[in-house]
Amino acid sequence: MHKVYKTIGTFSVKARWFILIFWVLATILAVHFFPSLNSVSNSNNSAFLPANSPSTKAETLDAPFAPSGVVPVQIIVVSKNGQLTASDIQEISILKADLAKVNSIVKVQDLGVSLDKQAELIQVLSNTSQGPSTGDNTLIAAVTGAVNKTLTGSDLSGHVGGEVAIQVASQSKTGNTSNQLQLFSIIFILVLLFLVFRSILAPFLVLLPAVLVVTISGPVIAELAHHGLQVSAISSFLLIVLLLGAGTDYGLFLIFRQREEIRNGLSHHDAIIKAVSRVGESITFSAGTVIAALLSLMASTFGIYKSLGIPLAIGIFFMLLAGLTLLPALFAIFGRAVFWPSRPNPNQKKSGAWGEISAAIVKRPAVTLVVGIILFGIMAVFSVGDKPAGFGGTATAPKGTDAAVASQLISQHFPKTSSNPTAVIFKFGEPIWQTPGKLSQIQSDLIKSGYFTKISGPLSVSTLKLTASDWVRLHSLLGNPAKLSPLPPSNLSEMSVTKNEYIAYAASKNFVSSDGKTLQYLVGLSTGDPGNTASIDIVPQIRASVTSTANSVAAIDSGVAGQAPAIYDISSVSSSDLKTVIPIAILIIAILLILVMRSLVAPLYLIASVAVSYFAALGVSVLLFIDVFHDGGLTFILPFLMFVFLLALGEDYNILVMTRIREEAHGLTLKQAVSKALSTTGTTVTSAGLILAGTFVVLAIEGAISGSTEISDVGFGLALGILMDTFFVRTLLVPSTVVILGRYNWWPSKLFKVKSEIYPETEIDDKS
Repeated sequence: MHKVYKTIGTFSVKARWFILIFWVLATILAVHFFPSLNSVSNSNNSAFLPANSPSTKAETLDAPFAPSGVVPVQIIVVSKNGQLTASDIQEISILKADLAKVNSIVKVQDLGVSLDKQAELIQVLSNTSQGPSTGDNTLIAAVTGAVNKTLTGSDLSGHVGGEVAIQVASQSKTGNTSNQLQLFSIIFILVLLFLVFRSILAPFLVLLPAVLVVTISGPVIAELAHHGLQVSAISSFLLIVLLLGAGTDYGLFLIFRQREEIRNGLSHHDAIIKAVSRVGESITFSAGTVIAALLSLMASTFGIYKSLGIPLAIGIFFMLLAGLTLLPALFAIFGRAVFWPSRPNPNQKKSGAWGEISAAIVKRPAVTLVVGIILFGIMAVFSVGDKPAGFGGTATAPKGTDAAVASQLISQHFPKTSSNPTAVIFKFGEPIWQTPGKLSQIQSDLIKSGYFTKISGPLSVSTLKLTASDWVRLHSLLGNPAKLSPLPPSNLSEMSVTKNEYIAYAASKNFVSSDGKTLQYLVGLSTGDPGNTASIDIVPQIRASVTSTANSVAAIDSGVAGQAPAIYDISSVSSSDLKTVIPIAILIIAILLILVMRSLVAPLYLIASVAVSYFAALGVSVLLFIDVFHDGGLTFILPFLMFVFLLALGEDYNILVMTRIREEAHGLTLKQAVSKALSTTGTTVTSAGLILAGTFVVLAIEGAISGSTEISDVGFGLALGILMDTFFVRTLLVPSTVVILGRYNWWPSKLFKVKSEIYPETEIDDKS
């Protein structure tokens, strides 16, 4: 195996200029000819739910009112002079008509008047098909323009809010989040690398391949998305963090070994070749474990995990190629200047702090292991307090923006409802105008349930109320409401219909399908915002109540659609997928570890160490976010990502440390091998872990700046887990276990058959 990587190292040194030109040209061509990753990302998590989930079925039922793929935008209209007047209501009707004319808007829905009678909430649905960034910007600009044009000079003020408006405002205020994340991550990594190397060039050379791979991977993945590959919005964030972190890891693996070989007396180019021959296998299997963990996500049923697996695996594959070719090529091009102003010299030996730590570990391995297990066990106990929370329900608009004003006014005038209503749907086998009594019964049952605070439906549009008999009378006089203009005609008096009756009946088309067989009710939840934990927890009771009402009115189907039920299903599917993906990922990575370790024993405790690290990190996250900061729960995706990343990246460092221990064990006693391996790799592992954790911290900060608390929690949670894993599990607990097990670490390879006491007198073929 070493011969293969020696060949790769030799090629990279000799063809260094060709390799550099190839990677630069490939990056330029990818950026020029392929689309950007953000242009194909899907930010709607519910769109990734399985087809048989209750939320997906409910959205199918709701299709007559909210076709698949529509984007909701909320507009709050507020009176400047107190309560809304009859002329104000007329002005708002004109606004609805004008909004319906805006390009890409397919439906305008009235969400009702506030209890203080001072504001009315309107929701428009758009089928914008452009990329998330461009399409949303155009949509919000068009809606805002229509609101301003219609209401200017009136006694009303209108403000555009909701999730899409907040996202557009955040992008306008802070710029492109992905670009900022990449820039800040690069700056952070460079600062740490300067501190580690005390060199001018080394940090840039270590980071350059990762930057090129980030740049080339996004367009390639985006191009594949045009051919059917699903990509979630979070993929772009995680791709940046993962590739910059992994790329820096591979660079550190190589450059530290290269410097070590120079100190052992090799020339600069020979040191590069030797470093690749020794570390190349570690880099390959490290990337392999990450790719395996990511591809295991394909076994999940939740589309967002599948949409993460392949895109991130593609990025890691490119990073592996760059790590084995471009990194050594750059080191060869710049020669000894890589380390300037420091100069590694032959016979220059440095063990540093890790030399002392490794000496202490091999003297008292049992104490180190027991103390570590007790501490991590205590932290893991807190993981039982994990409660899932939403993903995307707590974004806030930047201060001073129209979206921020809208959010404030919605909270002020609609304190018990939401700008993001929940839809309750009933489907019948015959048009509702044939059995109008069901309208009254449904309205009454929904109110009596106690789960809803605001109900807009066929009989209650804004402040205008109708009885079931009124509705049927108006149907006989005016016909199907779907065919009516929202503005009253001039001959109403001839039909014995009042203006308010006409407006209320015409607006009921938002709640009765054109064939009359499907009813929709837009409701606010008694628990408040549908994104909070209380609203998510109560979803099963809401569904049971709606099903009971459906049975009582002989509906053939019913459902509840919206953010709360979608998040509930997402969380349930995510928890189920975790139980499915974990065994598959562990099995695949265990096979890779068996191959690289040539042992059936070492992979067992290496995998177990990840479990210890995972539950401890999860426990600390629960303690920090839920118990200290009083979050409603951990965002549902955090436990999943934490396991995948700790499993994959934790084995990265396991492989580096364990392959070095195995290498040294061919000529030293096992205690000496552990001590030497840890003193030479300890700085590499902790530096790499610190950098990777730092990039996740940058992700968390970016999430906080953009108002995305779920991104912030994911970033801080993963950073915490990586730091614990790096500084304690990989560098303390695992080496202690190796010393305690002795030669049994290598069973059944040839290395197991030789007693550790005679390692110095025995030379073993490394092909074993």
